[in-house]
Amino acid sequence: MLKIDNTNLIYDIGKEVQTYALKNINLTLEGNRMIGVMGPSGSGKSSLLYVMAGLKIPTSGTITYNNTDLSKLTPKKAAELRLKDFGFIFQRHFLIDYMTVLENVLTPINSDSMEGKLKALNLLERLKIGHLANKKPFQLSGGQRQRVAIARALINDPKVIFADELTAALDHKSAKEVMDFLDEYKRKALIIVVTHDPSILENADDIVNIRDGVIVTVDSLKGVV
Repeated sequence: MLKIDNTNLIYDIGKEVQTYALKNINLTLEGNRMIGVMGPSGSGKSSLLYVMAGLKIPTSGTITYNNTDLSKLTPKKAAELRLKDFGFIFQRHFLIDYMTVLENVLTPINSDSMEGKLKALNLLERLKIGHLANKKPFQLSGGQRQRVAIARALINDPKVIFADELTAALDHKSAKEVMDFLDEYKRKALIIVVTHDPSILENADDIVNIRDGVIVTVDSLKGVV
């Protein structure tokens, strides 16, 4: 369970003009489901994702994951939690250029065991890029690189997946295939998808609408947030 209590994120503190990236956010997300976070550019949706994941520390308020206050964790404990329980998919794929596709997928588990390789290859096959396992990132299209990043995010069987504009580099057909794949995966994870494109959220259970750093509405499509 992720719980956000009275959370604010303020930039330029101490300056004449301060910017509220997030303002008085209260939200509880739990269960294996897909949550969409929608809003225009600059609305605060990515900032919300980053504080939920512990990648940004809020100016005030608390973010708890399974009753653990993320801001109270040491950097080492925070990194261990993210590696164990969280998966990340960003608009930029952050693949390692000198590694093969397969090696990139295996980086979170730091293993080249046969079991790990078979698991990675299975993910790549399900994402329809198994034939590219021995290629390097520079040999791939933008959409193919993003699929590699998705496989890498899932290799650890994360309990929460944070996805920030994950389909931005994909055409509509590929984006739908990726979202259908994640729809299957939500049986065992909480998936939070930040996007400005409502068409990719047809499988979402709930949609959080944010504007100017404030949650405007929470639309529960298949249950209660």
